[in-house]
Amino acid sequence: MSGARAAARAIDALKRGWPVAVAAGDGRVVVLAIETANDVTLADFDGESSGSGPADVLLSAARAATLNLANQREAASPASPALVERVPWIDLPTAIALADPVRDLATPLKGPFRAKAVYAPAAAAAALRLARLAGLLPALFARVDGPVEAEIRAEALDDYEDPAHLVIASQARLPVAVSEKAEIVAFRHVADAAEHVALIIGTPDGTPPLVRLHSECLTGDVLGSLKCDCGPQLHGALSAMTHANWGILLYLRQEGRGIGLINKLRAYALQDQGFDTVDANLRLGFGVDERDFRVAARMLALLGQLKVRLMTNNPQKVAGLEDAGIEVVERVAHKMGENPHNSAYLATKRDRTGHVL
Repeated sequence: MSGARAAARAIDALKRGWPVAVAAGDGRVVVLAIETANDVTLADFDGESSGSGPADVLLSAARAATLNLANQREAASPASPALVERVPWIDLPTAIALADPVRDLATPLKGPFRAKAVYAPAAAAAALRLARLAGLLPALFARVDGPVEAEIRAEALDDYEDPAHLVIASQARLPVAVSEKAEIVAFRHVADAAEHVALIIGTPDGTPPLVRLHSECLTGDVLGSLKCDCGPQLHGALSAMTHANWGILLYLRQEGRGIGLINKLRAYALQDQGFDTVDANLRLGFGVDERDFRVAARMLALLGQLKVRLMTNNPQKVAGLEDAGIEVVERVAHKMGENPHNSAYLATKRDRTGHVL
């Protein structure tokens, strides 16, 4: 089995609440995702029958720092792992409270908790990365051995995220509201079956297309959320392409800046508690932006478009495409959708993530 397929199998197992082993050069760690565990699977994982004692709790250093279990220097790297010693009274509800910062106000932690040295730090960091790729909180029960449903090596995650695994799966003519002359192209990742689409507006004529990289946003694109500017940006981009020679909308399945829908809603809840979007992501144990713009570059390359006019206010999108071999001949400003509900969000993008607004 290829590394990418092994990683996809491990991700599926973790999401289903099954134990997974992750190995690296410094050793091996066996993990069970806290948010998909239940009392039965946790009891089995703890090894009640063998008397080996409860598994410890593996967290991101950022989350551990919030709990006063790691220093700020460690917390500066979202990939850094931290380990909490598990005593018998840390049951599943307590572990969930440890894992999920949204519950900090509603569920005051009992404590005290004690951090301990992380065994196999590289393997532990890879296990946290696996949880993030699964769309789960990077919070795991961890032990050094035990039966597992899937096993991978850390480097398999690099193979899993390699955009070279993305291929064109299907395409068809698709008249849309802004243009009757449009075509949709679907892409599939052969390792995990993730799907992205491109909508081509107008007729390719040899000039660099006007391109918009749009990350999926269910709340904004479909439900009309006022907490972000995604819906207006999507429709504004499509409208702009009808006035250009031609254009390509890349609709990327990277909800919530790559942290997934459920975690995005957790970030929303943290914003309601007073944290901005950057700090919300960090408190959840994710990076500020978990998206991979190499995916968009691969889609453009498969479409034969190596030069583009990019509609964005985000310099990281420009850099991401250019690093992956796509020449951005022009950055086209794209600002719209500001309202009283998202003004703080837009200010955070400007002041903390470098958006040009």
